Amino acid sequence: MKVPAMADLFRLSLAQLNPTVGALAANAAKARAAWDQAKAAGSDMLALTEMFITGYQTQDLILKPAFHKAAIAAIHQLAADCADGPAMGIGGPALQDGRLYNAYYILQGGRVTATVLKHHLPNDAVFDEKRIFTSADVHGPYTVGPLRIGTPICEDAWHTDVAETLMETGAEILLVPNGSPYHRGKPNLRLNLMVSRVIETGLPLVYLNMVGGQDDQVFDGSSMVLNPGGKLALQMPQFEECVTHITFRRTTEGWLADQGEIAPIPPIGEADYRACVLSLADYMAKTGFMKAVLGLSGGIDSAIVAAIAADAIGPENVRCVMLPSEFTSAHSLEDAAACARALGCRHDTVPITAALMAVGDTLAPLFAGTEAGITEENIQSRLRGVMLMAISNKFGEMLLTTGNKSEMAVGYCTIYGDMNGGYNPVKDMYKTRMFLTARWRNENHRPWMKAPAGEVIPQRIITKPPSAELRANQTDQDSLPPYEVLDAILEGLVERDASVAELVSEGFDRATVKKVEHLLYLAEYKRFQSAPGTRLTQKSFWLDRRYPIAMRWRDDG
Repeated sequence: MKVPAMADLFRLSLAQLNPTVGALAANAAKARAAWDQAKAAGSDMLALTEMFITGYQTQDLILKPAFHKAAIAAIHQLAADCADGPAMGIGGPALQDGRLYNAYYILQGGRVTATVLKHHLPNDAVFDEKRIFTSADVHGPYTVGPLRIGTPICEDAWHTDVAETLMETGAEILLVPNGSPYHRGKPNLRLNLMVSRVIETGLPLVYLNMVGGQDDQVFDGSSMVLNPGGKLALQMPQFEECVTHITFRRTTEGWLADQGEIAPIPPIGEADYRACVLSLADYMAKTGFMKAVLGLSGGIDSAIVAAIAADAIGPENVRCVMLPSEFTSAHSLEDAAACARALGCRHDTVPITAALMAVGDTLAPLFAGTEAGITEENIQSRLRGVMLMAISNKFGEMLLTTGNKSEMAVGYCTIYGDMNGGYNPVKDMYKTRMFLTARWRNENHRPWMKAPAGEVIPQRIITKPPSAELRANQTDQDSLPPYEVLDAILEGLVERDASVAELVSEGFDRATVKKVEHLLYLAEYKRFQSAPGTRLTQKSFWLDRRYPIAMRWRDDG
């Protein structure tokens, strides 16, 4: 059997890592550590992801001259430090003729040997790169060892022109560095698009994506290598940092990747939950918090947030606080305690009754002659917010807020009350999906979960009618349509931008649709002041969906 010459082999190391925005030295150290692994593996090149040196997304931070100049200097320092070993591909900003670009640098032999500039700048959903970067002409392939590599940067690979131009100008493989955030169904979407580029060009393709949480966005990795014809040669895991090595061989049909491991991509329910866990863990770590506190009411939303927090940072670092009033039921007290106990979290009880009476007495002269109603209910919620924020301040524990997407959509939450907090991992999860998530967590356990296995959310929390318990015998359905109806209408209004007429034609009651639409627009000011939270859909409340607060339009269709 003929042994291939070294010029017929190319070993590539793929670094699917978690950079931190702004942490230039730490990100460079991560790159250097991955380069050491690549060198030890005998690789010809190490590839890192889009804008790795700065972290991603930087938003307007990248416009600060001191920052982007320091990032560029860090890349040149890496080139000098990594001169004796494999080449390195790393994303970062480039400044040319006073214009800022999203770039991919090739470092070889102590210097930058190629700088690829991004052509297609995404300007939708959570992206507004046209605000900060300049679009560049398509860059031709560059050479590393025996191989000519073409690099479409992220969005460049979502269009046909860049990959085809690279193929026509001599590229032998395509290396696509990405900063592609998670949403439901994203792995399959990426796979289909990358297969299209492979079929169009006939070239093998390396899709390399970063991993980790950055504010609301979660980058899920799921990097892969495709051979000509679209066959999957390597699938890296979702949501996990790793460095993987793969060998390409020159054949009579061009370069082909050896078969590597195929990591399973979990179903959406598991992926959503892991996205919530990872985003919370990274948000806390990257903002300097080690412990969390939340109000545990005995309801499903706070129970799931407690589980997410315990899985993210360990139950020993999570404080659950029950804040009962005269309207808090005995079963809520029991269920909250049972949930905290099952998770292994600290559980404190801080009654608000005395504080509520004091506020009532203070306001009594002003409120004389009026009937008790929503104002008094909201005082309860706001007093709980005061207590939780006091605990957060005193002990340095980040307060987590627990409102689901259904509540955030229609304003069924109290600003400066239960909306208090630094982060909300379930902000983009509708109420009906919360029930599915609770059942899934009770039935499944994974190595990345730090809380115990088993039924950590008591069954009664899942099965009882949801209630804010701000007045006697209250349930959510006193004020809202049943959640299966509400969520279906919201899915139409928010996720699909459907009109009132379209939803009515789908069988929904017009008056109910109009009520939900009114509440959706009315609550914009609350969402504007809400804590950031994990993005799970393409219509999350923040960068995906930007509506004016003061707005009078309503759909009369």
